[in-house]
Amino acid sequence: MGKRRRRTSSSTTSSSSSSSSSTNTSSPCSDTMQQLDAQLLFGIMLAALSNHELGATSEGTLVIQKALDHLLLSLLSKSPNSVMQSQQTLHIPLISLLPVLLNSKCSVVACSGLETVGAASLFSIEMNEQIASDEEIVKGLITAVTSSRRSVAMAACNALLDLLTTSVGRCKLLEFSAIDNLILRFLQVPKSSSPPISLISEEVGNKTCFKIGFMEDEYPILLLDLAITLINDCTLEQLVKIPRELLKEFIKYLSRIWAKVHKHTLLDSNQESEKFLYSSSIKPNNLAETLFRLSMEEGPFATSSKFLDVKRSIFHLGQMNFESFIINHWEESPLHITESSNASSPDNNIFNSFLQLFTSKDSIPSFLASLLQNLVSTPPISSDELDIITFLKESREEIGCPIIYQQDIRVLKTLDSKIENHFLQGSSNLQDIASVSNAFNDGYTFALRGMEFHFQDFASISEGLAFLFGQPSTGVNMYLTPPNSQGLARHRDDHCVLVCQIQGVKKWKVFPNFGTQLPRLYSSLDDCIDMMYGCKEYLLREGDILYIPRGFPHEACTIVDDVKANEDVEYSLHLTLAIEIEPPFEWEGFIHVALHHWCQNYKISNHKSFKHSSLNLDDVAMHLMHIAIKSIGDIDPTFRKACLVGGISYQSVTQIWLKTHQQLLFNHLISKINSNSNFKDIASNVLGKHEDILENFKWLEHLDKKMPSIEMEDIFRLLIHEKEKVEAVFMMIKSEFCNKVVLLFDDVVCCYNELLEKYRRTRKQYINGMLALNLNCSC
Repeated sequence: MGKRRRRTSSSTTSSSSSSSSSTNTSSPCSDTMQQLDAQLLFGIMLAALSNHELGATSEGTLVIQKALDHLLLSLLSKSPNSVMQSQQTLHIPLISLLPVLLNSKCSVVACSGLETVGAASLFSIEMNEQIASDEEIVKGLITAVTSSRRSVAMAACNALLDLLTTSVGRCKLLEFSAIDNLILRFLQVPKSSSPPISLISEEVGNKTCFKIGFMEDEYPILLLDLAITLINDCTLEQLVKIPRELLKEFIKYLSRIWAKVHKHTLLDSNQESEKFLYSSSIKPNNLAETLFRLSMEEGPFATSSKFLDVKRSIFHLGQMNFESFIINHWEESPLHITESSNASSPDNNIFNSFLQLFTSKDSIPSFLASLLQNLVSTPPISSDELDIITFLKESREEIGCPIIYQQDIRVLKTLDSKIENHFLQGSSNLQDIASVSNAFNDGYTFALRGMEFHFQDFASISEGLAFLFGQPSTGVNMYLTPPNSQGLARHRDDHCVLVCQIQGVKKWKVFPNFGTQLPRLYSSLDDCIDMMYGCKEYLLREGDILYIPRGFPHEACTIVDDVKANEDVEYSLHLTLAIEIEPPFEWEGFIHVALHHWCQNYKISNHKSFKHSSLNLDDVAMHLMHIAIKSIGDIDPTFRKACLVGGISYQSVTQIWLKTHQQLLFNHLISKINSNSNFKDIASNVLGKHEDILENFKWLEHLDKKMPSIEMEDIFRLLIHEKEKVEAVFMMIKSEFCNKVVLLFDDVVCCYNELLEKYRRTRKQYINGMLALNLNCSC
């Protein structure tokens, strides 16, 4: 179970003095106490506790403590005989006495009982679970933590920390609302609102770890340690149950401590740690995870006013309205939106707050140094991860760490439009912020990903844009380029971007998409061809916006020949709003949802289902239909277009138009499936690839009613041995589906939107958690 936790100075002193006095005091039973068996020990303890007067005297206290000392000696010894003896001693009758000991009015007895609970909890996993399974002991521990007697409260904290070394112990404490009691008590204890802290280094194997040292009384920090340990083991349901009014002050305290910890992590980790009053067992990533978890559910989705601000600032284009943009440019061709054609007032520009922050700094390097110093890394989250707790458990060592090169930031310049030179090589933390910031003076562009995780205003913009296009989320990246420089080499993206010029001017070259398909998110992209034709050039001034569809190669630089274009600011600052179309929210994804919905709710009733072993051939045919949809989608570019049925406009005319437009497109795609899904081609495709094609549809498990579980091996076997039967069922189901699903469009939209909301909620939780960890949470 590991080493025992260090006991507090006060409880240790009390225990030591009692032990010392008991050792020096002669007693008739001193020589025989260590030989007592479990039954006799239980009898002596019960007799002492039954007599209230005896239990309240020094003689009664001595008897109880002698018995507990005997028990502790056997617990702290790991010899085979003592292990067996301890297991016998902690028989259920003796365990039943522990709640009485924990609630004793005598502090010495209560502390000894708590010490026994802690020692037993660390003795073995089985004993820990035996202690945790006793409700009265768990309740007694929680009550003792809030005791007004400091020695008892401290001993209870240590006993709880020992009990928390197993998942059973943590689970039992969560059942009895231990977190609520710990936070409430923590807020009641006198303490500094923002105590000085230091990071204490500790060698663990070949790795140096840091723990937080506090210039603070030990008791509140023990309470904090307990709360953090339990909170980081909570399920989402348990977290939601913690009263929000109780958390407000607690989160404020955590935020103040986190600000200090983050600063030390960046600046003082290599310096000799100061000798602080209390070296806790809290690690920086433990604190970061707790703050993340408690902040996940903060705030509602973007308000309608913020959504309309985003729409007005970007798409109120005079003669060009949102409908025209969707029909003529969306995923088809670039569009330059000039500031003069944007009808929104400059005073209402959604990026004004960031511009004010930027211009408030004395120089670009000082602005960058200030910005980078306060940012934390944003660990990547899987696109189909909808369980934020699973993500946290897998990434808990990375939560709260400084920004990482290549993942969060790139510092680079391009020579001859082809070769990218990076200021830093590889993937590493930025140790010398000042040195990196000065790279701007050497012609390097700063590219920061995920600004929506660092600034609340950008998070709102990102959310509003995602709602407009019916997607789970959008990203915001920042690019700061010196005069006469080029940052990124010519490339193409797997997502659409809106380039928003904030300061200065920048010249862009955009080339046609040389592929027949729109690239999918996270798919590998071919290198751009050196000799490209059809280039269009755009000069972006402050306030301009350039839309670039996914797959269109492009490059940009601040090398501008036009004298009129060289305005006051020679460098360029622009933001890109990345509209990432995840596979479930392409049109192919919508049709997969339609098929799944139809399969679950409109069973085939016009034929007798064939069975082969334990497999229902209807289910096999349904899986083949999903494969057929994917096969057609790999060829037909329309299937890869973004589905906008989840988009909102807050204007009834646009809403009706968008729904009608999307329904007509849906009917068109269903007719293609009906005419182009050939069973022989599908069977050949499945048998020829010998891979798990069904992995492409794993995200369908996020729907309320999951797909039947079928292995590809079973489908292979059926296609070989029962091909005619499978084909008959497949053709019948295909006909039924294509003929009837077009009448169920509204029902499919509801099912699709439920899936979209699940994705959005996870993205919202992630953004909220990351905003809590960043010190620039507001522009």
